[in-house]
Amino acid sequence: MLIYILTLFPRAIEGYLKESILKIAQEKGLVEIRLYDFRAHAKDRHRTVDDRPFGGGPGMLLKPEPIFDAVETVEAKEGKFHKVLLTPEGKPFRQEAAARLAKVEKLLFLCGRYEGFDERIRQGFEWDEISLGDFVLSGGEIPALAVVEALVRLVPGVVGDSESVVRESFTTGRLDYPQYTRPREFRGMQVPETLVSGDHEEVRRWREAEARKRTHERRPDLESE
Repeated sequence: MLIYILTLFPRAIEGYLKESILKIAQEKGLVEIRLYDFRAHAKDRHRTVDDRPFGGGPGMLLKPEPIFDAVETVEAKEGKFHKVLLTPEGKPFRQEAAARLAKVEKLLFLCGRYEGFDERIRQGFEWDEISLGDFVLSGGEIPALAVVEALVRLVPGVVGDSESVVRESFTTGRLDYPQYTRPREFRGMQVPETLVSGDHEEVRRWREAEARKRTHERRPDLESE
């Protein structure tokens, strides 16, 4: 899998790419992640990538020229990509979207900044528009990292125990069950007896019931899906 992340702040991302799951995926050769600063395509000596919106209003918008040039340069070199736009106006990101993107060979993410994009950036390319939720950040770098990590860990071979990925929250359509490790007692709080009983079928039933209970209490919206 080849992933390009187009951003004005590559250093805000590169450190995280060198840690944990994303580092492992790259070391195994399963995923290649490249950062691309689209400011390199600014036309003036000040390397300007934004300007005031026509019609007035607050803030600055990303200009179309640098982004068009960046996307076209990448695709001229690497071929066509499935392009993802990180925007509050996109579809809410869910686990099924991560699973879908994990099957794509080449992905390109565009991280916005300032007040948003010139609308022609949307019109000029076919985008998969994604939002992390109903809130606003200063840019798309954190959403890009979140989406990339969510999908990369689903690429076969990235996570050592593939069963752990299958059983996670949302993958089964509900939240995960409570989990415990040693010690059996901590500050008066005990591990449920069922989990140390050695009865695997009883443990399975307990986990199933607890997952349903937790989903009902915390995310009842998932029960109707």
